[in-house]
Amino acid sequence: MADTTRDALKGTVGFIGLGIMGLPMTRNLLRAGFPVVAWNRTASKVALAEGAEPAASPAAVASRADIVVVCVTASADVEAVIEGDAGVLHGLRPNAIVIDMSTISPDVTKRLAARVRGVGCDYLDAPVSGGEQGAINGTLSIMVGGEAATLERARPVFEAMGQRITHCGPVGAGQTVKLCNQIAVCLNNLAMAEALVFCQQSGVDPSVMIEAISAGAAGSWQISNLASKIVARDFAPGFKVSLQQKDLRLALEAADTVHAPLAGVSLVHQLLGVVEGRHGGDVGTQALVRALEALTGVEVGSTAR
Repeated sequence: MADTTRDALKGTVGFIGLGIMGLPMTRNLLRAGFPVVAWNRTASKVALAEGAEPAASPAAVASRADIVVVCVTASADVEAVIEGDAGVLHGLRPNAIVIDMSTISPDVTKRLAARVRGVGCDYLDAPVSGGEQGAINGTLSIMVGGEAATLERARPVFEAMGQRITHCGPVGAGQTVKLCNQIAVCLNNLAMAEALVFCQQSGVDPSVMIEAISAGAAGSWQISNLASKIVARDFAPGFKVSLQQKDLRLALEAADTVHAPLAGVSLVHQLLGVVEGRHGGDVGTQALVRALEALTGVEVGSTAR
């Protein structure tokens, strides 16, 4: 095991997908001393990684890397970069590891893992939580599905990008745990939004309310990080509504296969649909409050003078 860990430390990391999350994750790998070869659909973004070597295709990335990281938007995107005509499967080195850090379907994950293992390589699903700022700071929470030995081999790569690395179980378990994360996140977001609207309707300064409850039992990441943005009418995305909606669709689909009720998720999904219709999908998820504001005719904002 020690020898494979040293190999991982010395090896080149391939990175596919240099978006809001992938670009800072790539920069952190470079800062940690990893050689990185990268591909992005918009090729000019590779230069923004400041040190990554460009590759012509996902297959070309795989042909030059010991560990290939994929961080794209949706299940179909992961399938395209792994299985497509110039996909990762066509360039993998022997004993390479493919790590998918996107948030996608657990069932698609299991199918792709079987294909990668079929050519003598291994696969980890490792979705993340922590948003753009966590990616920039290298403090992401990483939820890993796959073989424990494979995780240990890839651990130095994960440690360059994240702070908490949790082995969740076999392939697909990382995606399942990430969907659990999104379930909890979206309902905390709704609780925050309802509290703010109720507070505003009741004539109390919402900024005071936030200060009062944030350190108590009602405290949450959303209260600490998003509530004050709503008061300031700042709906710039840390995480876009369109991406949250994609994740909630995945959660609802997965829940349907195991007959699990997700009534709260269904409600948030519908409310965010209102936000998408009125304000577009590129606003931040804190814009959920705008659906409640549309229902009540109240706009949250500090009454402090």
